[in-house]
Amino acid sequence: MGLLSYLKEIFTGKQEAPEAPVAPAAPAAPTKVEVPQPAEAKPAQTPADVKVEQKPEETIKEELPVADKITIGHVHMSGCTGCLVSLADNYEGLFALLDNYADLVYCLTLADVRDIPKMDVALVEGSVCINDHHSVEDIKKARENATIVVALGGCAAYGNITRFARGGQWNQPQHESYLPIGDLIDVDLYLPACPPSKESIRNVAVMAYLLLKGTDEQKELAAAYLKPLMDLAARGTEACGCDLIYDVINQGLCMGCGTCAASCPVRAVEMVYGKPQVDRDLCIKCGACYTQCPRSFFNFDVINQFEAIGEAIDAAMGKGGE
Repeated sequence: MGLLSYLKEIFTGKQEAPEAPVAPAAPAAPTKVEVPQPAEAKPAQTPADVKVEQKPEETIKEELPVADKITIGHVHMSGCTGCLVSLADNYEGLFALLDNYADLVYCLTLADVRDIPKMDVALVEGSVCINDHHSVEDIKKARENATIVVALGGCAAYGNITRFARGGQWNQPQHESYLPIGDLIDVDLYLPACPPSKESIRNVAVMAYLLLKGTDEQKELAAAYLKPLMDLAARGTEACGCDLIYDVINQGLCMGCGTCAASCPVRAVEMVYGKPQVDRDLCIKCGACYTQCPRSFFNFDVINQFEAIGEAIDAAMGKGGE
């Protein structure tokens, strides 16, 4: 008995019962853990056991709306490739052209062909660096191998900003003189602007097909559409905002739409009181303002046939039912 218990007994007169010893707990019985038995593996099938039903092959005939195609090539000279981007922007329209009407036989970006082949239509982008004899040879070869040569874009038609090249590039410092392709070869038609619209490129491709492969009526319609573009080529390689003043504004044909100002790549044309004003110091003579004007070179004979031309293009592109 401890001292604390002895004192407690003296004061209370009660005696505490001794504490019973605590028996140790019995160990728990082990539980059985059921281990799942692996399923019996099925025998693998051999290739001889597998039966394959063979269906007869169906031959699908490709129905083309035309008897044969024309061949088109894209010849890239010295330019920014913006015209080629505009061509590719046709998306489904480009596929329709290539599926039904034209084979792309030459294009440094889209076709793996190194030498310029024979073709019906050559779309030439960019001006010619006369310091590079390979470029001069290529443009002459394109003229020899193509039935129709199209100056695609302002650089090919009028030189555009390449006329102001001074050389001095790190890789080719001798490249300092550029000329539009019309100064070196005969060009059949111009499709200027910087760059030309995707619709105009598509329309020229369709009309070139109709001119070469269509019926007499289609050839007449295509010639009417392409004639103004041929007349641009006949005007020569010089173009200026002054042509817009002489042929449109001074003739009272300007309607103040602002297309000329929007198309100028150097902002040399400004609309003042509803009429374009040309800054001759800024003008680079690319011809974009003149060729984009809806009242410049398209004569009234062509405009009167625009409905028939539009129907022909829609039918060619599969939009007749829309």
